[in-house]
Amino acid sequence: MKIKLYENNKHFTAGMTMKDESGLEKNNMALHVCKNPDHVVENRKMLAAFLNCRLDDFVCAHQTHSANFHRVTLEDKGRGAGQSETAIPDTDALYTFEPNLLLCTFTADCVPVIFSNKVNGLVGVIHSGWQGTVKEITLKLFKHLKQMEGCHPGDFHVQLGAALSQEKFEVDEDVYVKFKDLGYADDFIYYNSQTGKYHIDNQLTVKKQCELAGIPADQIKIDQTCTYLSPDGFSYRQNKKCGRHLTFVMRKR
Repeated sequence: MKIKLYENNKHFTAGMTMKDESGLEKNNMALHVCKNPDHVVENRKMLAAFLNCRLDDFVCAHQTHSANFHRVTLEDKGRGAGQSETAIPDTDALYTFEPNLLLCTFTADCVPVIFSNKVNGLVGVIHSGWQGTVKEITLKLFKHLKQMEGCHPGDFHVQLGAALSQEKFEVDEDVYVKFKDLGYADDFIYYNSQTGKYHIDNQLTVKKQCELAGIPADQIKIDQTCTYLSPDGFSYRQNKKCGRHLTFVMRKR
């Protein structure tokens, strides 16, 4: 099983599963896009064993490219872990103060965001495809954490996982306008006059949103692996029937 560990210490575990040709369904982790749900559950159990936790420690959401987020409590433990019907509905970001819950998000080109706060122990994940980015899910969540949870932006560390590169994220004018209207994404867009397409760096746009929320730039890391170009990547743009990466974070007790 191919896994990228972005952080693994006495406080937090965070990482991202990758495509693996030798695994069941190439290490697909998503129940909503699979040939056999049992294969996905088996992959998740293997991940749980690697992380020294259990499948029912997982917490998953039904992602809808929204700007909705959910504070995870112990009552949410196991939701979406073994069957998609129990996942937290209509939600694209999860956060918690509780230890030993593995918060999960699923991507195939979209930007997965992992964040942790060593001062108060809060951890979370965000699914930010281009729709979530133009809805400013990341900026809205960090503003909420500041205003409603008493977090200080300077206490956060953020990791952006593997995603579609600017080279491969080419869009028409309708999507370009949505990024343009944000007012701060111009530096992350270029126009290809030969193809008539705009190319957008979704990762750098999300990074900018973190900075606008007050998170220091040097506390934001980016995995520059392109999910389209890398053999370890699931890419919806390349193959609409592909599997999904699982990006995770857990606060340790």
